[in-house]
Amino acid sequence: MATLTPRGGLHGDRAFALVDENGAYVNGKREPRVHELRVTYDAALSRATFVSPRLRHAFTFAFAGDAAALEAWLSEHFERPIRVQRDFAGGFPDDTHAPGPTIVGSETLVEVAAWFPGLTPAGMRDRLRANIEIGGTPAFWEDGLYAAAGDVVPFSVGAVVLEGTNPCARCVVPSRDPRTGAAVPAFSKIFSERRAATLPAWAERSRFDHFYRLAVNTRAAPAQTGRLIATGDLLERLVATPR
Repeated sequence: MATLTPRGGLHGDRAFALVDENGAYVNGKREPRVHELRVTYDAALSRATFVSPRLRHAFTFAFAGDAAALEAWLSEHFERPIRVQRDFAGGFPDDTHAPGPTIVGSETLVEVAAWFPGLTPAGMRDRLRANIEIGGTPAFWEDGLYAAAGDVVPFSVGAVVLEGTNPCARCVVPSRDPRTGAAVPAFSKIFSERRAATLPAWAERSRFDHFYRLAVNTRAAPAQTGRLIATGDLLERLVATPR
């Protein structure tokens, strides 16, 4: 179960960010040592324990606590100054115009994993990191949740109304094993070729300036703050309206 934040994301999602001394993000796109960290969470999702192969001692951080000690521990791991930023009102989404939860289908993960020998749907799930996974639909069904530029596709997930905005542009992260950082050769090229070849008729093709896109970016319709999304909620497409 997750709660919608004031800016439309899920509470806790990307609520923290690591930045360097210049204010640039330190993440898996730019820093290989991110893949070395192992993080576990307590049942209440109130604290996290970090383990690094470079450091002798693990570190447990309370989300509501002072981040200074975590910054010192991470700075030692990355061997450069690290600061921790946090924002519980909406987090640090890649797409600030569509900061709602990202959507992908279970069958989509099955299909895309089959493009790469040795990858499994579970492994593809870890690589793509969508917030909401929908079952009981054909592969790429979620491509019907966006429309031409300037329009949105409203849909409900339980009591929450979201608006699908665009297919999500992917970065280098899905090409890498999230645990080792090892990259699949020619991942983006193979992905783009297969995506173009399998794009369903119901997808709005004009939204693809390139085909390294998968999953749907969303934003929350007005007055959704505080509403809940839970496992088992029904996703229903509503009537599309202009922005």
